[in-house]
Amino acid sequence: MTPKLFPLVSADVALFSIGDGCLQVLLAQRGREPQKGFWALPGSVLNPDLDHSLEATARRALREKLSLDVPHLEQVKTFDGATRDPRGWSLSVLYCALLPRDQVQAVAVSRVEKVRWADADDFGDLAFDHAQLLQVARCALRERVKRHALPLHLLPHKFTLTQIQRVCEMVLRTGRQDDVQLDKGAFRRRFAHASDFVAVEGEFETGAQRPAQLYRIAAGFRF
Repeated sequence: MTPKLFPLVSADVALFSIGDGCLQVLLAQRGREPQKGFWALPGSVLNPDLDHSLEATARRALREKLSLDVPHLEQVKTFDGATRDPRGWSLSVLYCALLPRDQVQAVAVSRVEKVRWADADDFGDLAFDHAQLLQVARCALRERVKRHALPLHLLPHKFTLTQIQRVCEMVLRTGRQDDVQLDKGAFRRRFAHASDFVAVEGEFETGAQRPAQLYRIAAGFRF
């Protein structure tokens, strides 16, 4: 009998967006065993004939299961063990992606029953160890913003400074009951000369308040 030389290798993706006034994550309901019917992070097992890297595996999972593509994936952490998957010893590389909601038109395609957006801090039971994976991705995102990284990929194509601040506040929360309010003046002074975003000349958002300058992500920006 030929021994199994390698573990089950997969890639999973925590895709975050803003919706319903909070940070949310996209979940897929599994359409086959193991753990059919459970909600999980979208992911797929490495296929050496199709994937030149584990990032390619992650992108294939989003494309084939959700008909979705993302401009940037960032590797977060590797998880492994003999008991995390009932199929045997497994290894999973966790990726994180950020997208504004108007750019996410995910639909259930292959091996997925349904998709839904869940509160990134209150998502319920998940398949395998995906609750742990999601918590790790969520904490990593929060820590990045604590260190003053701007999650601009969560914003629409054009945005205001107030929108940047509100998105940062949502990311910094540890739950819906956690009311994070950054000081407006300090926030704007900190990023007054930031090179991550640039003003859209002559374009403003109008409303009840005075017109607000619109900005866009600078070329080459990486979160």
